[in-house]
Amino acid sequence: MSVERRNNVRVEGRGDTTMVFAHGFGCDQSMWRFLAPHFARRCRTVLFDLTGSGQSDHAAYDRDKYASLHGHADDLLEIVGEFAEGPVVFVGHSVSAMIGMLATIKAPERFAAQVMVGPSACYLNDGYYLGGFSRPDLEELLARMEASYLDWSAAMAPLIMGAPNQPQLGKELTDSFCRTRPDIARHFARVTFLSDHREDVPLATTPALVLQCSDDLIAPRTAGEFLHRRLPRASLRLIENIGHCAHMSAPGACVREIDAFLADALR
Repeated sequence: MSVERRNNVRVEGRGDTTMVFAHGFGCDQSMWRFLAPHFARRCRTVLFDLTGSGQSDHAAYDRDKYASLHGHADDLLEIVGEFAEGPVVFVGHSVSAMIGMLATIKAPERFAAQVMVGPSACYLNDGYYLGGFSRPDLEELLARMEASYLDWSAAMAPLIMGAPNQPQLGKELTDSFCRTRPDIARHFARVTFLSDHREDVPLATTPALVLQCSDDLIAPRTAGEFLHRRLPRASLRLIENIGHCAHMSAPGACVREIDAFLADALR
């Protein structure tokens, strides 16, 4: 099976730098439509769907391979190897920020910079670390998803999106969640929310921009601050925004911060 077909890879733009965009849980590459065209004016842009999401080949979703985020990181490296040219900037939302980080650790020579939108190295509260969820709360969330994925999606997606002044985005995220195959979504959710990559963070030497929303149900400020402290070469920028999807609900602010970061990281 080709990588292009497996991950529904789409290449746009041209330039000396390649920007690779990866979406979060329950989403697909269309979620980058407010950001990617801006960068396609001067960069080669590569968009794709995580295996099991969007228009990827769902038959390629192997529960053993994707029992950890490393399986998706390996896919990302294949995509970069086949479609990227020149310096590579990875832009990942939510769980894909960690997928990208793992890829930069595996092959640091392939990446010039990484942008993390709403990232979290661990979603569980653990002593002094505040990831946003107690274990009972997280287990309840996963149990509700197991009981009725569609009901869970309808209730949770608008809260995850936030953006109270843009209700159409909450509906879009709900529809996206509901299009995802429930069996894959439940498996990927458990892998995502129970993942803990805090020990990997100091190994990621690629320059990083952490974009953190001021009010985020999924990735609280403490998650972004942890990454800022532990990543060897990181900048943290706070975006005044309600929700977990700043690339959709506050794209202008994201573009400004990414442009400023890349002006320094790629010089």
